[in-house]
Amino acid sequence: MEQDELILECAEEMSLANENFEKSLSTLRAGRVSAATIADIKADYYGDKTPITYIASISNLQANVLVIKPFDRNDVKAIVTAINEANIGVNPINDGDSIRLVFPTLTEDRRRELVKTAKKYGEEAKVVIRNIRRDYNDKVKKDKDLPEDIAKGLENEIQKATDDAVKAIDASIAKKEKEIMEI
Repeated sequence: MEQDELILECAEEMSLANENFEKSLSTLRAGRVSAATIADIKADYYGDKTPITYIASISNLQANVLVIKPFDRNDVKAIVTAINEANIGVNPINDGDSIRLVFPTLTEDRRRELVKTAKKYGEEAKVVIRNIRRDYNDKVKKDKDLPEDIAKGLENEIQKATDDAVKAIDASIAKKEKEIMEI
């Protein structure tokens, strides 16, 4: 494998790990509740588990209220069941052709708990980044055709990509923490 390709591939994998982390972070509610809070919940739709976002429109009625309006009224019951099974801490209110989710306002303790969860997501992402670094360093070490100085240079480039990815994760955590703790 070409050296530049190796570094690009490594950086791309780290970028994907960072994107997954950002997606996890977006599910944490800070202040205003968003559709991302329920984006991963899947309802039974004609025998298949389908994300709610595919079978209904989701909008904010107020800062702490989501309204889910299924495209087909017959899906209301399946969506209510899916939300109850997801155990997200709210009881869906069935209005006949739509569903309201009223999220409680965040207490100081709940905010701290959300910050801890954000930090946990960050640590998990950092572990993934470090594993990618280890895998690529192993690839460099296994290539016996590489001169020692080039191998060291590649390891330094891999470490630089790792440091950049970890800095991005730390910055995202700090931003989310500020967002969560803001009243």
